[in-house]
Amino acid sequence: MCWHRSLFLTVVALALGVRASAADPLAILEKRCLSCHDAQAKVAGLDLSSLEAAKAAGVLVPGDVAASKLIECISKGEMPPGAKLPDEEIATLKDWVAQGAPWGKAIQAEQRPRSGPGWWAWQKLRGEQAQGLDAFVDEKLAERGMERNLPADRRTLIRRVTFDLTGLPPTPEEVDGFIADDRPGAYEELVDRLLASPAYGERWGRHWLDVVRFGESNGYEQNHLRNSVWPYRDWVIRSLNEDKPFNRMIVEQLAGDQIAPGDPKVEAATGFLVAGPHDTVGIKNPEGEAQKRANHLDDMITATASAFLGLTVHCARCHDHKFDPIQQKDYYRMQAAFAGVWHDERNWATPAEVDAYESAAEPLRQQAKEAKEALEALREGAAARVEERRDAVLAGYRPSVEPEGAEERFEPVEARLVRMTIEAPTARRNVVDLDEFEIWTSDSRNVALDGEATARSTRIDEASPDTYAARNLVDGKFDKRWISAGGMPEWVEVKLPRAERIARVFWSSDRLKGFGGRFGRSIPEHYRIEVSLDGEQWKTVADSEGRLPFSEEDRERLLLFAVFTDDEKQAWEEAERREADAQKRLAKLDKPARAFLGRFEQPEAPSFVMVRGNPMDKGDEVAPASLSTLGDLLPGFALDPTALEADRRLALARWIASDDNALTARVIANRIWMYHFGGPLVRAPSDFGYNGGEPTHPELLDWLAGRLVGEHGWRLKPLHRDIVLSAAYRQSSDYREDAAKADHDAEYLWRFPPRRLEAEEVRDAVLAISGKLDRTMGGPGFRLYRYTVDNVATYYPLEEFGPETFRRSVYHQHARSVKPELLGQFDCPDTSLPAPKRVSTTTPLQALSLLNNAFLIEQAGFLAERLEREAGGDAAAQVELAWRLAFGRSPEAEESADAVRFIEQQGLALFCRALFNANELVYVH
Repeated sequence: MCWHRSLFLTVVALALGVRASAADPLAILEKRCLSCHDAQAKVAGLDLSSLEAAKAAGVLVPGDVAASKLIECISKGEMPPGAKLPDEEIATLKDWVAQGAPWGKAIQAEQRPRSGPGWWAWQKLRGEQAQGLDAFVDEKLAERGMERNLPADRRTLIRRVTFDLTGLPPTPEEVDGFIADDRPGAYEELVDRLLASPAYGERWGRHWLDVVRFGESNGYEQNHLRNSVWPYRDWVIRSLNEDKPFNRMIVEQLAGDQIAPGDPKVEAATGFLVAGPHDTVGIKNPEGEAQKRANHLDDMITATASAFLGLTVHCARCHDHKFDPIQQKDYYRMQAAFAGVWHDERNWATPAEVDAYESAAEPLRQQAKEAKEALEALREGAAARVEERRDAVLAGYRPSVEPEGAEERFEPVEARLVRMTIEAPTARRNVVDLDEFEIWTSDSRNVALDGEATARSTRIDEASPDTYAARNLVDGKFDKRWISAGGMPEWVEVKLPRAERIARVFWSSDRLKGFGGRFGRSIPEHYRIEVSLDGEQWKTVADSEGRLPFSEEDRERLLLFAVFTDDEKQAWEEAERREADAQKRLAKLDKPARAFLGRFEQPEAPSFVMVRGNPMDKGDEVAPASLSTLGDLLPGFALDPTALEADRRLALARWIASDDNALTARVIANRIWMYHFGGPLVRAPSDFGYNGGEPTHPELLDWLAGRLVGEHGWRLKPLHRDIVLSAAYRQSSDYREDAAKADHDAEYLWRFPPRRLEAEEVRDAVLAISGKLDRTMGGPGFRLYRYTVDNVATYYPLEEFGPETFRRSVYHQHARSVKPELLGQFDCPDTSLPAPKRVSTTTPLQALSLLNNAFLIEQAGFLAERLEREAGGDAAAQVELAWRLAFGRSPEAEESADAVRFIEQQGLALFCRALFNANELVYVH
């Protein structure tokens, strides 16, 4: 649930008007919103029950619909949690805001019932039920005086089920073969083939990655990429393709390192625990660090409870849950189970690989250790001599360069060109960073301000090429800077408008003292200053000779060598050589692979309830234990407060994955159903509590869950088969006005609900149709953006797309808060939050993107080449093949004639662009 948006809605709901009839906007708000933040609940410590507080929150602008965040949230379906408001209620609220949002006396939130112990979701599964899936669907339709549509035609059916199970279109050959195969078992064979396809895991893996908030950057303000989280994504795809029992998948994701230690293929599953955002900055004080840690643990709790149990346990972080029987202690008992989990990389290799590395590395580590000990002995032996001569030695050197500024003075000289050649900077990364370079005349004029600066290299900022340009060196300002692209030697050069008699130069990298002290920026340390009148003859006027070293380590070495004997110098250099040799050889060893799968440590302190969610205000001590919510459903577990870290996660995993845990089975069965039909049986896939409502087909949901656990042993592929072989799934999507009046959204399945392809399906289908889809599976992903880092990460969309980007979209390295154009326009969710149910919008930008996006234009060209290659030069044959590739059918005579004329007038490539813009391509019926 989007927390801040829920607060926005609650502000309005608690403060608005007069109690009204059911059709009144205030009644809508009362029913939908007045439940979380009234004066009694004060969720997150907020009391938003007054008009003044509502206005101060700025979520409602009377008379201005567009500026009202309330309308924005409900229109997008982001609030209220669980399900989007009906269109008529949204329209009522829009009209009300447009009319000035008249207020009356404050309304009160009605006391809504809670989901107590008798709530349907915490009950055992119903016993053996003889009837099948279709009987449950037909029974609900009959209650409403409705019936199912007739079966879909075979062309429609193969396109539907192929996209559904693999996320790709069927080939023309597959369509022809299925239509021609009239054997009774042909459809069953098609389904089995699709379930056996590696593309199945890629398609359904994307669904699960949505649920578990899998992203490949840290999020928060820095949002640096994580380049080693892909093993978890590959584990998801591989597990689904292997049809690994779902209860086994649960245990592996929570404790894979314990049930299969040393097996990288299983250990990758624990990437689930740390798949969410990770605050790498926080607030650097005890309170801030404690809050950051509490937020990280909250992410693990939220992900685990919502993904597997469909419970909003996170709502009990500050107080007992307001609608479900989840105690605040339950939240912190679950937190205790994760108390030893930290966001980090760890070894992702077999024991043999680790042993081989350690065998090779240990002698080198020992060599480096002995060398350091020799250096330390020499250092201690000379300590007294160094102190005795320190001042005298240092007096012979000029001051070191400093970020705030460094200067070189020299005899006045005529110059029009001034160049600084940089041999080495103060930072090891071989990058130079300067905010200004000044050239002063004998009469104290900074003539660089009138000059033109250039440099050997410049870091490129994709947003603005001038961000780090050399011209910033001579602009007289210290808030802009030049940064080199890297590599030594480097140089900067200033050309003056005319020859000047100059006597000194001054440069700085942190004149404003805002970048973290001496090591905040990298400045030139070893350099020379040259001047010229014509650019041909150069004269060195100053260099870094005689300056004190910048680093304390180098200064210490200088002092030591000033007092060492020749033998000591030789011994020091030999020890340095041995240490450098060991480190160099260590660096060349093939290290065991590491991946961002979480680091596990035994908790040092007990866990406590945090009073009102404040980690600095500790209440009762708690120990790892199961949720009391499900105490009547299955046996729980309770561990000692000092239980081993691994035992905590393993106990929680086995409790969630128990055959007796009907809630877990219901939740995954509901998800599977939703992805097949577009709508879930329980409207909120990750909230089976009171706010999620009751299922439309409770008996059917239990039947599916029972089949999953009983007949199928928690394997998902047989459950898919049950669903897609049903008559409910195989019926047509034809619209019937009489049925639509009774059930507009086909919630009760009087027809198969047509759907628009998801963002990844659109992109993958285009690649498949153009013939450019790269089916390579697994490994590091590709990027549809350029990426730069200057403290924070910045992402820029690609303008050109190479073959490395032609893989399936599930392998895209999704950065949080970054939506590549095509994927974002077709509602690919932001990975900053879980997306248990995607929204599907229709906007003009989608059509414009399909027509004008650079990727689509390029793929249209590839499709044109394919049509010419496979269909020859005949336009009618090209149209025939294009239709079969894109739509799985031949064109009608009129369609073919129109398309041929278009090709003759506009060309084949433009025709392919138009084809990619067709509704028929992006909709499944």
